[in-house]
Amino acid sequence: MDTSLISTLSADTVAALGTTLCVWAHPDDESYLGAGLLAALHAADRHTAVVTATLGEAGLSGPAPRPGFADLPPPSRADELAAALRRLGVSDHHQLGFADGGCADVDLTTGAAAVQRVVSAVRPDTVVTFGLDGFTGHPDHVAVGLWTRRALRDLGWRGRLLHPVLTADDRAAGREIADLFGVYSLGEPRICEPAELAVRLELSGDLLDRKLGALRAHHSQTAVLVDYLGVERYSAWVGVESFVDAALRA
Repeated sequence: MDTSLISTLSADTVAALGTTLCVWAHPDDESYLGAGLLAALHAADRHTAVVTATLGEAGLSGPAPRPGFADLPPPSRADELAAALRRLGVSDHHQLGFADGGCADVDLTTGAAAVQRVVSAVRPDTVVTFGLDGFTGHPDHVAVGLWTRRALRDLGWRGRLLHPVLTADDRAAGREIADLFGVYSLGEPRICEPAELAVRLELSGDLLDRKLGALRAHHSQTAVLVDYLGVERYSAWVGVESFVDAALRA
């Protein structure tokens, strides 16, 4: 693995995560919150698996079709997700099939059982999912994090659990963009001190290219942002990923 691609994360740290399962709510969560980590794990020859609770169908409302394109089918977020995962070297994907925007209404036992089946099949050393903040406060995010922690507790799992977070400096650096697009309109992410972080990636080179490729594969969700911000500014905004160790009781 080319450690020059990672600023503050060693190849040994990546390899130590072992088989890693990422449990998210919507297509593009895996790319925004952990594409760099997935790409780094793939480069370290570690097995990665991704769970997506919904197909993100509520996120397909957009502008009217352009002239001459009215007969084209709407974009498929499942196809976008498949393309993004290919760019990250992930071939083990599990779709839970819950309704976008409806995860908070799913009984906790039902949601946890769905995640539990995947955990039992993958047998991960590390699980990555939302903390209680849901990173953006989205109810689907919060619910999926709760399902995952319940599933791991019920299984008596003894691996490593990671949650995505921001540092105060990272939040400040991205505040203008996040506020412009209402990223945290439902709730703020957990803010941690650098010393609290278990894993931090400052992406460049191939890993950043892979993350950008995965995000751009989610064309229905990212094209407007990339076009508005420009690739350089967008890259700087998405080019850092931070995670903290979490307890199952949280």
